[in-house]
Amino acid sequence: MALCLGCITTSTAQSTPYFLKGQDPKPLEKKWVQVKNMSDEFKGNKLDSKKWQDNPIGNGWMWDGRAPGLFRAENVVIKDGKMNVTVSKLDKPITKKGKTFTHQGAIVRSLHAGKVGWYFETRMKANATVMSSTFWLMTKYDCEKKEELDIQECVGRLTEKTHTWAKKWDQIFHSNAIHRKTNCHPESERDQKMVYTPTKNHERFYVYGAWWKSPTEILCFLDGEYKYTLNPTVEWDMPAFLQMAIETYDWNPLPDDGGLVESGTWEQRTTQYDWIRTWKLK
Repeated sequence: MALCLGCITTSTAQSTPYFLKGQDPKPLEKKWVQVKNMSDEFKGNKLDSKKWQDNPIGNGWMWDGRAPGLFRAENVVIKDGKMNVTVSKLDKPITKKGKTFTHQGAIVRSLHAGKVGWYFETRMKANATVMSSTFWLMTKYDCEKKEELDIQECVGRLTEKTHTWAKKWDQIFHSNAIHRKTNCHPESERDQKMVYTPTKNHERFYVYGAWWKSPTEILCFLDGEYKYTLNPTVEWDMPAFLQMAIETYDWNPLPDDGGLVESGTWEQRTTQYDWIRTWKLK
């Protein structure tokens, strides 16, 4: 019988991360132990405020969306054992700091930071709109070294307005290790890799994972199978917080009629996170 990777469910054993046979990269003498305060099965009826922050502003974070998509906490709902982030058109435009927002998504961040040596994974189904579905890590601001690890970043739909280089970003496993631009570091640097997925990202759930093996090696996994290693341009060694952002991009802009962001069903407009799990070696 063929393995149905898209059928991975919350009933999957939680004693270890999800790996296919022979794919677990841990040393033989070690075992995986779940980091409870950065893991969630989303079984309740509201977001766990001891683990996650859905308010885009606060705790040192100041980014509330890239215009025209505004991050709003009310777009995050725990329902049917999943964290659901739904996009839509705002009732009326909102202007903030000279930027006009016409549509809305959300961002959820962990309250606790991950460390070198940890494994991060989620089972996620992307929304079907031009907006993003993501799973990544970010360090707090430091002028000398601000680091971002995009474990998965994709969009749900492409249009004639999509930039040429992004023409397959609705069917992709794409990861980035970025040394962000700051006043002390004038040029952004990155190592990025990608493979194409068997279906569009919004057509089924996929398990996206990354082992932050060392400051110079990040191993990335799709549905429990190793795909590639990122080698950051600087040592990736600062505490980093999980981020789940559903945002707009200038390289995949909203269509003139708003597209599925405005006309889609709830499921088409919603990124669904079945679970998020973080592990450390013991």
